[in-house]
Amino acid sequence: MIGHRDIETQRIQSQSIRTTNRHESTRMGFSSFVKIREDSWIASSRRHGFTLIELLLVLVILGVLAALVVPKFTGRSQQARETAAKTDISTISSSVNRFEIDTGRLPGTEEKLDALLASPSGTTGWRGPYLERGIPKDPWGNEYTYRQPGQKNVTGFDLSSSGPDGREGTDDDIGNWDK
Repeated sequence: MIGHRDIETQRIQSQSIRTTNRHESTRMGFSSFVKIREDSWIASSRRHGFTLIELLLVLVILGVLAALVVPKFTGRSQQARETAAKTDISTISSSVNRFEIDTGRLPGTEEKLDALLASPSGTTGWRGPYLERGIPKDPWGNEYTYRQPGQKNVTGFDLSSSGPDGREGTDDDIGNWDK
């Protein structure tokens, strides 16, 4: 059985032989020198790789970091959707108010928000379209609900999103009455 000292001794001897061979390369010829250089390159390339254990350790560390960081951002997506819905409602409400200024009336419930894109028949003073990109859907893929006169804004109009659950009249609804 070869001991640790025997392996170390063999390594030192092989290094000294390589060093001796390098100095003798002028006497041995170019092809011998190239062979020695190839051998030393092969030996050094074996020392520069990563072991399987090292790679697995890095993957475990990355997994732990992901497990710590990802949950902190998951609550943000719901908050971002609610903020986007509030922003859309504010933009559409401004467009409805401009429609009212130009025409002297609010769009009716039966006209819906389509009155912001095309002039309703019999309407004078319409200077639209009041929304450049059409009527958006809420962040959950549902249409915004428009009512005039409003149930919550009796003297004006109600504009709302049914929220994440997609059902009107629940606690997660977002509307122009929320300030």
